[in-house]
Amino acid sequence: MLDPTAETRRKTYKRLYRLFDRATPLPVDCGAVCGKACCAGDEKTGMLLFPGEETSLPVFESEAGRVAVCGGTCRRSERPLACRIFPFLPLPDENGRIRAVPDARAVPVCPLARLARDVRFSRRFLRRVKKAGRILMRDPECAAFLQKLGDEQNELRTLGTLLQDGEQTE
Repeated sequence: MLDPTAETRRKTYKRLYRLFDRATPLPVDCGAVCGKACCAGDEKTGMLLFPGEETSLPVFESEAGRVAVCGGTCRRSERPLACRIFPFLPLPDENGRIRAVPDARAVPVCPLARLARDVRFSRRFLRRVKKAGRILMRDPECAAFLQKLGDEQNELRTLGTLLQDGEQTE
């Protein structure tokens, strides 16, 4: 994606969405496990939209960026990318390779995020999350967005570790 025009991005997101038409984190509907907790957001806890991404869902500006908010049900074909890859993020590592990383922000909402070390996620799904990241990295604005998300994830994980260590020492 060399020229991140609105039309180019629209086509790119359409391609990314198709990657997840039949690829999900588990071989079953994970929303049945938690009562679709990720679908019940508000203007602070909605799903982040990627740069240039459009949606028919209500959109709010938050500290984290533009977020789409679902009322609990939507047309699966109209879900933003964050919904399709939840509870993972495609993040660059220190060598620039894309990894599918559990989203630390999902921990309070998603049992899969809390139990990520113990769950066997679909390899197909994880490969597609990585592929989505590689595609997004071709757009400089999306690459910067993923890098920023990666930095925030590192901060959240560090904070979580500090809090756990503090609980153990008291």
